[in-house]
Amino acid sequence: MARKESIMTKKKKGKTGALLISVIVLFFGGLMWSQIDDSKAELKELKNQKTKLEARYEEEMTEQENLEERRVYVQTKKYIEEKAKAIGYVYPDEIIYKPKE
Repeated sequence: MARKESIMTKKKKGKTGALLISVIVLFFGGLMWSQIDDSKAELKELKNQKTKLEARYEEEMTEQENLEERRVYVQTKKYIEEKAKAIGYVYPDEIIYKPKE
């Protein structure tokens, strides 16, 4: 009978060990699932941030082009004449007619 009890004890230990291993595997599986889910959320957030940054980059490039055009324009004779006339300067041979008030 001692031999029979020994076999029964080994079977119980085997079932307990298998159950313990199953619990550990499920625990680590759940942990990995959680990390994967967190990674997906972070990836989605980073993609949104990338989209916003690309849009801002395009806006900044447009602004840079506008400023470059402005820089070239302010160096022209036409711009200088406009600003000079705005503050009252005229060419020496230019005659300005003003209506009587």
